[in-house]
Amino acid sequence: MNAEFKVTPWEVSGEVDYDLLVEKFGTKRIDNALLERMSKYGELHPLLRRGVVYSHRDMEWILDRYDAGEKFYLYTGRGPSGHTHLGHLMPWIFTKYLQDTFKVPLYFQLTNDEKFLFNENLTLKDTTDMAYQNLLDVIALDFDPKLTKIMVDTEYIHHLYPIALKVAKRITFSTARAVFGFENSNNIGTIFFTSVQAAPAFLGSELAGKNVPCLIPCGIDQDPHFRVARDIAPVLGYYKPALLHNKMFPGLQGTDKMSSSQPNSTIYTTDPPKLVRKKIMSAFTGGCVSVEEQRKCGGKPEVCSVFKYKFYLFEKNDKKLDELYEKCRRGEILCGECKKSLADSMVTFIEDHQVKREAAKDKVEEFMLRD
Repeated sequence: MNAEFKVTPWEVSGEVDYDLLVEKFGTKRIDNALLERMSKYGELHPLLRRGVVYSHRDMEWILDRYDAGEKFYLYTGRGPSGHTHLGHLMPWIFTKYLQDTFKVPLYFQLTNDEKFLFNENLTLKDTTDMAYQNLLDVIALDFDPKLTKIMVDTEYIHHLYPIALKVAKRITFSTARAVFGFENSNNIGTIFFTSVQAAPAFLGSELAGKNVPCLIPCGIDQDPHFRVARDIAPVLGYYKPALLHNKMFPGLQGTDKMSSSQPNSTIYTTDPPKLVRKKIMSAFTGGCVSVEEQRKCGGKPEVCSVFKYKFYLFEKNDKKLDELYEKCRRGEILCGECKKSLADSMVTFIEDHQVKREAAKDKVEEFMLRD
């Protein structure tokens, strides 16, 4: 893969070439024909219309089964190593759109085991405690409690482990090493872990006692886990899980992915509104060094993190977004104006989310899957 960027389930760095990832991972671009078909089930989400959710595996097959009366279930998750930020929320917001559109169940996996195994600085208690913090953000997005079940790996292991064992038995170490780049220094838990992450892709079938299609909305960085799962699914008698991939949510300082390792470039759901506003007002933009030059030469919205935030989540009206793009290019709007507009929207969103997050503390057991 291009040495200028790196995309694995545990690290995304550099300027990501998403077209190259489609080629390297062997996925399929979401084309106009698929978008037109999906629009028949309900209005397309902006993330689909704008190509943020841009790649898939077997989405046509999922819709074929759905049209034939065979409902699928959704599966996505989170590795709880820190507080939730907007980069985590984006695919969950899209997952809720899928649940609302198709009225299907969701299994949400919190991989406290993964983050313990891959991070030398975290204890299992750390990752478990953080899982219970992260799940409040899931509940706060207003998922349907009748259709949504959340599992913490080490607490739902009675159901997950038999499936993970069947998966593990079919994956050789040479395959794991080739897909994930494992070395002799990796602890053996990390090598086994992909089997646990694959398990919910088959959990719905196990619980139903029959094959049930599974659709996994996730970041393109998570695709390697499910390539492996898809390869061994037929051998185990399961349907191959289908996937919808999204691009990474950008950081505020011009990076391709919002990251917890760069707190000043990251908006957490627990950030005080005043801090949210401060981070936005310090964001990287595509503007010029002076007002005069900006008025004359215009800005570069294609590289501006403030415009990207509106593009990804905070401006749902396509016409308004296009108008903003043109105003920026012509120098008719200044960076400070855009920052203030985004900060206002962001603070409103965060304040509302934090109210719902606090209320979620009384709803946890309503959503949990327990052994």
